[in-house]
Formats: sequence, structure tokens, C-alpha cells
Amino acid sequence: MIISKEQQNEIEYEEKKTLKRRIMDYLSITAAAAIYAVSVSLFLDPNSLAPGGVTGIAIILNRITGLETGTWMFAVNIPILIMGMWKFGWRFILSTLYCTLLMSGFTNFLASNRFFTPVGALTSDPLLAALAGGSLMAVSLGMVFRAGATSGGTDIIIKLLRLRLPHLKTGLLFLLTDAVIVTASAFVFKDIDTALYAGLVVIINSVLLDVVLYGRDGAKMFFIISDRHREIGKRLLEELDISATYISGQGAYSGMEKDVILCVVKKHLSPKLEEIVRQEDPKAFTIITSATEIYGEGYKSIFSQKL
Repeated sequence: MIISKEQQNEIEYEEKKTLKRRIMDYLSITAAAAIYAVSVSLFLDPNSLAPGGVTGIAIILNRITGLETGTWMFAVNIPILIMGMWKFGWRFILSTLYCTLLMSGFTNFLASNRFFTPVGALTSDPLLAALAGGSLMAVSLGMVFRAGATSGGTDIIIKLLRLRLPHLKTGLLFLLTDAVIVTASAFVFKDIDTALYAGLVVIINSVLLDVVLYGRDGAKMFFIISDRHREIGKRLLEELDISATYISGQGAYSGMEKDVILCVVKKHLSPKLEEIVRQEDPKAFTIITSATEIYGEGYKSIFSQKL
């Protein structure tokens, strides 16, 4: 196949554009990892606040064994990342592995460097630590998700559980895992107040993360026009466990028949859906709008919840 000079220039332009986007994504992940480490090492860990997820487990294990929290964060993530790679492929795991390594390294660095915090924490007030730590954690995770990555841990575990238990909602699984970890911290630290403050971190992180990523919208509605609509639709079903509708259309200028993908997703899945579209067809024409009232399977019942 002979490629014209114009086509070659376009290919090179797209390759440079993709490379630039990847570099910006990894710079964003690097900054996010540093912010996450500040939330853990300078606010949560010194005040014995063990929020949900791998970070909460790592803080608990640190108190039991004495091994650094950042080291435990990476160690607990290793088997989870291996399972994720086996189930979802290396492309999904690569950026997550990079993020996990940085978060662990930065956490250990800040925790061991008393130049930043001679007393071990920026505040000894557990309420202020919960507010600051939970807020910084939400900002950090929002940056990671926008870059098309995850922080590993319970994100992957819940993704795997959903494959086996599709009838359980993602939000419920997150709530259950976080509740177990926070409850465990009450027994390890022998302090119910500390556990309650840790629960406050979970709530702050959850609420603020939604605001950081999507504002106050209820969900996102996507219209995707692409020649690879079948491939995109298949990945939406397999990786995000969401359905979509193909709408027949016709290009006004070209007169060609086109299929438009219509789908509505919960807010936390929106960055992952955007990444799937970007990977399958960077030239796809995509419209994203807010959906504040959604009724039907997977959402609210118009009969029981229209109050």
C-alpha cells in the first residue's frame, strides 16, 4: 500500500499528538502521586487514620509489623496488579503500576524525612487531619482518573468481583470493603474515635472526588460517532459492564450511513469510557453531556423513586 506525503504527515502528526498526550498524562500522575503521599504521610498516617482501600490496610499493617506504610502500599498491590494484568491485560495495568510505585515511594520519603515535619504530622487534630487528608486524597485520585489510570488496590478488586457478582452494585462493594477496613482499624488502634474519623475521610474522599471529576452532575450521556463503533461497544460491555444503544444515522455531507453509540454512565466511569474511545478511535466524534434524571435498569425506578 502506497502512502502519500500528506497521509504520512498526518500519521506523524497524530503520533506526536499521542506522545504529547501520554507525556502530559504521566506528568499529571506524577504530581497526583506526590499530593497523595502528602495526604497519607503528613495527615492520615501520623494520626492513625486508616481510610478504606489499600492505603488503610497499609497503615494498619504498619502498626502491626513496623514496616513502612509506603512499602506495604506497594506490597499489597503486587498480587492485585498481577490479577488485574491477567484479567484485563498489560495496557490497563502499566499506568497503574507507575502510579502505585510513585505513591509508595513518595509516601516513604515524606514519612522518613523530618525536614518537612519534625513532629511527624502537619496537625495533631484528628478532625483537621481527616478534612485535609481526605480532600487532598480526592484531588489526587481525580487527577489520576483524568489521566486514564487508577491507583490500583480496591479499584481492581471490585472490578474483579463485579465479573463474578454482577448483581451487586459497584458503590455497595466499595462501601463494604471500606467499612471492613475502617472497622478493623478500631480493633488495631483500640480507639473507636479514630475509626470514626477514618470513616469521615472515606466520606470526604467519596463526595469531593465526584466534585473534582464531574461537578455536581448525576451522570454523563455519550453520543459517539465512529467507524469502530462495534469494537467500542464490545469494550463497554466487557470492561465497564454497561450497555449501549446503536442509533442509525447518515452523514449530511458524505451521505454515508453511520451508527451512533448512545450510552449513559455513572460519573466515576466517565474517564474510563473516554479512554476506551481514545484508544479505539482517536478521531471519533464524541458529545458528552450531563444527565441528571435517569430511570430504568441500573438506575432509579420511575415508580418507586420519583418523589
